[in-house]
Amino acid sequence: MSEIASLKELLAQPKQIVITTHHKPDGDAMGSSLGLYNYLVQKGHHVRVITPTDYPTFLQWLPNNPEVLIYTDKKTESESLVANAELIFCLDFNALSRINELGKYVGESKALKVMIDHHLEPEGFDDYRHWTINACATAQLVYDFIVNIMDERHFINKDVATCLYTGIMTDSGSFRFPTTTAEVHHIVADLINCGAENSRIHQLVYDNFSESRLRFLGHCLINRLEVFTEYNSALITVTKDDLQKFQITTGDTEGIVNYALSINGIRLAALVIERPDRVKLSLRSTGDFPANEICKKYFNGGGHRNAAGGFSDKKIEAVVEEIKSILPEYKTLLIQ
Repeated sequence: MSEIASLKELLAQPKQIVITTHHKPDGDAMGSSLGLYNYLVQKGHHVRVITPTDYPTFLQWLPNNPEVLIYTDKKTESESLVANAELIFCLDFNALSRINELGKYVGESKALKVMIDHHLEPEGFDDYRHWTINACATAQLVYDFIVNIMDERHFINKDVATCLYTGIMTDSGSFRFPTTTAEVHHIVADLINCGAENSRIHQLVYDNFSESRLRFLGHCLINRLEVFTEYNSALITVTKDDLQKFQITTGDTEGIVNYALSINGIRLAALVIERPDRVKLSLRSTGDFPANEICKKYFNGGGHRNAAGGFSDKKIEAVVEEIKSILPEYKTLLIQ
């Protein structure tokens, strides 16, 4: 694997570049991708962002969002861009399976692959890597890449700053997760100095939901929340009928698991959603409880210690019972 610093020479001349990120992109995925896009186009590169799937409407205000290609909508164009790219930046994921069908074409492309990510256990498909699990967001690493590796802070204009601030804000839980270090606060302060309007960004991301989404949240808390006080755990179960009744769209379930975690004394919260193809899980925890271990061991997933996800091909009722059966195994950790 080549040193990431050697990209400075490669990027000195215009290149054909593709930026991609994981399926169902969140704020960090889109913020880091468009932040890097807005940086590279200033340097004269030909750049496209390709997402494997659609993403929430509350992220579609980001600068240059209209330039994003959604693979499932424009497969032929996306595959051509990937095949002809000289560099492919892979942001906020470290295994090609995380970009679904697009992963096959990225893997086959002769382009040099650059991974910028903060998740555990990189797969190893990349030629260049800027990676650490200690970063609170991939957007933080993109900032570090621009400022410290490329030595080009002067390219962080308002558009770049806005995107990177959004990525850091969302993946740090609005700066409340343990990975929000003093360094992170220095970075976001610099992004504000570069033009990011912090209050406006917060409003566009968090105060931009539909009425049906708010009613859906109420339904989840009143009718779908279970609390297991003996295990300091909570569970929200969402059926496909719930999704249809409240006309749930991409992004509407994001953050709901955190309401279960906000209950006093809760150390582990789970959100289980019955999707058309499989059952999806999101786990959140506090302290040193390993949410990622549960997802990896039982639910084909993984992630960070306090924020992880997975899936199951079983019926939703069976998945819920499996989660409940797992809790006694972790009782010692949960009641500390």
